[in-house]
Amino acid sequence: MSDEKKRSAAAMQAWAERCLRKQGATPDVARSMAQHLLAGDLMGFRTHGLLRLRYNLQALATGQTRGNGQVAVMSKRAALELWDAHLLSGLYVMPQAVARAMALARDYGTGTIVVRRAQHVAALAVYLEQATQAGMLIQIMASTPAQQVVAPHGAKSACFSPNPFAFGVPTTGQPVLLDMSLRMTAAGKVRSALAEGKQLPYAALITAAGDYTCDPAAFTAQPPAVLASLGGAELGYKGTGLNLFSEFWTLALSDYGRADAQASDADANTVWIQVIDPTAILAAGALERQAAALVAAVQTATPIDAQQPVRVPGQGALATRARQLSQGVEYSAAVWRQLEWCAEYCAEPLP
Repeated sequence: MSDEKKRSAAAMQAWAERCLRKQGATPDVARSMAQHLLAGDLMGFRTHGLLRLRYNLQALATGQTRGNGQVAVMSKRAALELWDAHLLSGLYVMPQAVARAMALARDYGTGTIVVRRAQHVAALAVYLEQATQAGMLIQIMASTPAQQVVAPHGAKSACFSPNPFAFGVPTTGQPVLLDMSLRMTAAGKVRSALAEGKQLPYAALITAAGDYTCDPAAFTAQPPAVLASLGGAELGYKGTGLNLFSEFWTLALSDYGRADAQASDADANTVWIQVIDPTAILAAGALERQAAALVAAVQTATPIDAQQPVRVPGQGALATRARQLSQGVEYSAAVWRQLEWCAEYCAEPLP
């Protein structure tokens, strides 16, 4: 990276915690928010790391995010519960929801928690290992009721939110960790390409005229382009189906859809979390052995380019985290400028 900054993970987390506390987050909320934003940076999810600290600070300051309090359990039956976070930080609520789903899975074999109005959950990947380290399977979907930025296949106007999907699987070695979006690209990547004067690597935007384009400038045109569903011009019908799957399981199942959302909800997410304890039906270690065999089959597949071995989801993120924990967390000049804004806003000098 040009003009790259490197700082220790511990120093960056402590700094972020201090900033968040100054904007009204209680110590436990600030700790969880800082920890999980930093976790995104460590795993290489730059658009969902401390780059989003500015949004979270401003949301706390204006009351869009609650800096203290508890979730409300709206209804439940055996292994399924519906929570309303009432705009508590999603970075604080998510670990609690995963822990509750795990507890239900220990009792019933599976546990599902649906959470509505959790303010900004950031990268789903950072919550997966909470379950995989306990030998459990986990899958998560999230949507944003107050956002419509992704078009269904065949349309040039948006009706979906970005809708990330993630899962984690324990193996006898490293876990498999997938975190992906059901759109062609992230809005943050479009803005980065625009700032750097680059074209997108593939046609991820749909213009007001209905054309697919690689030009990020279309995103800020009037009228603006919208993001395409995963699959693009040829296979976007698959992405449309997956986006509907996500929003049925989140917006519909939480009974908090787009007609219910308020503009003040901003980036508040609805999240579906399901955890499975494989020991409910298998001998201890059986799932991990089978999963490891499936991973090995992927890794030993003959690569198209011998210099680029086939990778398993999560492999790169875990390697990135190990490197940055050892050598320091890497921040580009653009991200560092955002952190400098946060430092000035909170009167809390950067490490």
